[in-house]
Amino acid sequence: MMRQNLGRSTRSIYLSLACLSLALHLLLAFFCLSVLQTACVLPTSSSSSSIPKADTLHRQPVFHASSSSAASSSHKLPTSDKHHKLNSNTWHHVGKGSLGEAAEQEKTLIGAGKVIQKVKGHSKLEAFSPSPHSPAPCISLTPAYLLYHLHLLPFRQSASEEQGYDKVSWTRDVKTHPPWLRFHLGISRWELYNRKDPNLVQLTHSLATQRILGKTGGTQLKLLISFPNYGQALLKPMKQPRDAETNENLFYFSDFERHNAEIAAFHLDRLLGFNRIPPVVGRLINVTTEIREVTTDHRLSSTFFTSPVGNMCFYGLCEYYCSTEHPVCGQPHALEVSLAAMLPDLSLAPRRSWRSPWRRAYSRTKLAQWEKDPTYCDTVKQTPPYNQGTRLVDLIDMAVLDFLMSNMDRHHYETFEKFGNETFLLHLDNGFSSCLSVIRRSTLLRLRLLSLPSFRLSDVMRESLAQDPLAGVAPLLSEPHLSALDRRLASVLQVVQACQDQHSDVIYDDLDEYDQQTSAHLQI
Repeated sequence: MMRQNLGRSTRSIYLSLACLSLALHLLLAFFCLSVLQTACVLPTSSSSSSIPKADTLHRQPVFHASSSSAASSSHKLPTSDKHHKLNSNTWHHVGKGSLGEAAEQEKTLIGAGKVIQKVKGHSKLEAFSPSPHSPAPCISLTPAYLLYHLHLLPFRQSASEEQGYDKVSWTRDVKTHPPWLRFHLGISRWELYNRKDPNLVQLTHSLATQRILGKTGGTQLKLLISFPNYGQALLKPMKQPRDAETNENLFYFSDFERHNAEIAAFHLDRLLGFNRIPPVVGRLINVTTEIREVTTDHRLSSTFFTSPVGNMCFYGLCEYYCSTEHPVCGQPHALEVSLAAMLPDLSLAPRRSWRSPWRRAYSRTKLAQWEKDPTYCDTVKQTPPYNQGTRLVDLIDMAVLDFLMSNMDRHHYETFEKFGNETFLLHLDNGFSSCLSVIRRSTLLRLRLLSLPSFRLSDVMRESLAQDPLAGVAPLLSEPHLSALDRRLASVLQVVQACQDQHSDVIYDDLDEYDQQTSAHLQI
């Protein structure tokens, strides 16, 4: 009897301990979950509304941008997943109803529904939220998904100010890194920067305010600018009035590159949810004290002169439009410029250049193959690397951006070699577009949303561009330019609708794929 009672007591004790252990594990799990959720809290403002100010993106051209290949080129550090194949099983059809009928679905999928009430009395930009082109912002990406990882980078320590550079002491602590380095460390397989990264504000502020140290190069006049914190930027000067329209008789790429187009391209790329153009900001500089007196390039120095009306001018050294007939002049010293953040040096992050399948013939008498072959799109869809992964829809994203910008000179594009074919395309050389064979569902929904009166692309762009420092001088895009954006957007949607009426495999449903990617990352 005593053994039975003792056995029962022992079992009761074991059961009690088991229950207590389970309760403690549940409590610990709940506590950890709450901590993780708190750590992932992001700024409440929308991506587009967070485009910072410096103190804190049919034939009338909208703008000719050029976040050029030099902006993509070297930026040296100081020394010290599988996608679906593109076939009929993975292209999903979006309903062919009118834009009005699809509005509610679009607002829900893209996230505008939760703030749609704010549109009437508040900012359209604040009410506009980005589409999910990238993994959830709270996910901590592993080294395999980042361009390069912190432990692979050299440290930098400088006890004295040499050649105008700041004293620095960089460690593995992110707080010790300058904004440009944090930007480089944040580049991932899917995008150049996270749309809600607070470092973007610091980076653009740095571009707009850092002291300039200086040099030159490029097919048109560009200056490679150095800053005291070892950062670099690509400077493009103002060469013609902002509201100047391209002569419709010019041959494709014969126009000047425009500084305001660089800025507008960055804002438009962000509004479309791509995040594939390096951050760009406008700035008013002094030609004499911030270029002529600080440059170490003697050849550049030799091109400065004073115009007959007393303005300080220079023409630089480059392949096109660098002559006394095409000078860049201050008023008399003040000059508007765009500054684009540089990408990592090629020695650290090699890139591969690809010829666009829809490049132009660059002939005044011949047509390109895609302009005369009605089956060309089908051929491209069966050709590597466009026959698998997301390369083809990435290319169409870029074509949409090009068409909205009137960029008719997209002959090449680049990708980071580390990520192979499963990565985004760098939207560079947006200077001066392509048949539509398929389009991302998220891109189409976003374009439809921007065509609605509640948002309207021209209104959102106007508001976004107003946050750039140069907007205080004059609007970065004139009203005719903004109106042209709306017209071109309507043309894109009409073409997509016409394609849907004739084919059933026009839409690539990336929203389901996005959910699968997010789940996979949460399991890492």
